[in-house]
Amino acid sequence: SAFWGRAAEKITWYRKWDRVLDTTRPPFYRWFPGGVANTCYNALDRHVENGRGGQPALIYDSPVTGTIQTFTYSELLDKVAQCGAGLARLGVRKGDRVIIYMPMVPETVIAMLACARIGAVHSVVFGGFASPELAARINDATPKVILSASCGIEVNRIIPYKPLLDAAIELSMAKPERCVVLQRPQLQADLKRGRDLDWTVLEGTDRAECVPVASTDPLYILYTSGTTGIPKGVVRDQGGHMVALHWTMKNIYGVDPGEVFWAASDVGWVVGHSYIVYGPLLAGCTTVLYEGKSVGTPNP
Repeated sequence: SAFWGRAAEKITWYRKWDRVLDTTRPPFYRWFPGGVANTCYNALDRHVENGRGGQPALIYDSPVTGTIQTFTYSELLDKVAQCGAGLARLGVRKGDRVIIYMPMVPETVIAMLACARIGAVHSVVFGGFASPELAARINDATPKVILSASCGIEVNRIIPYKPLLDAAIELSMAKPERCVVLQRPQLQADLKRGRDLDWTVLEGTDRAECVPVASTDPLYILYTSGTTGIPKGVVRDQGGHMVALHWTMKNIYGVDPGEVFWAASDVGWVVGHSYIVYGPLLAGCTTVLYEGKSVGTPNP
């Protein structure tokens, strides 16, 4: 406990924890109970406040579209704060679930961080998953909003997402209030009146502030592949997740703030959550989002 207590000092807390590890209800151990923090603040805001706003935070490298785009910490923070405000306008509140069914594009990372910013729980579903698999996850997570895109691109093949999403919602007992769709230039999706909205509703001048959440509150749900039955939702708590990932960047990977880190995965898998999005940004690194041939392993 003393070891992880020292590691936790590297994270910014609104309120320090009461104890490092609560072992009173085995096997349900809880890390840093009583602590209050925000993952998005630790991944973005604090780096900007500490003078790293001009440093590249995210490099989007997409050989399938011929695009390379860099976002500084300040730029990424602006987009995430705007997206968080947009989600709030759609009624998303602390504790609500948001399913993200999207390809490897910057908006996916922005959406994940925006959920973390306002205390919503994101569940990323690998883009292009078939409708029954997506429906099972919608049924379990009961999302208020689903974020998606018109298509994904695998090598030289365009994968329409919207028909898969529509079929999944039809199959699911749980129905989202809204679906927000990123229209990509490679394919335009048909939007259903009254339910579907264009991604531009998540953009604007309003900025969401960070919502303080308990260390033991969930950050995200990620589902097992379902090869041995119904997919099981694995829940990551806020505090222990931040502390552990931040620690690994230096002590396992030897990466310092300002250095570039690339994980050959997809954000639909846990490696993508941990080492494309949260780990590198918590540590003040520059992370790479690579949209190319599908890589990764389908087990969180």
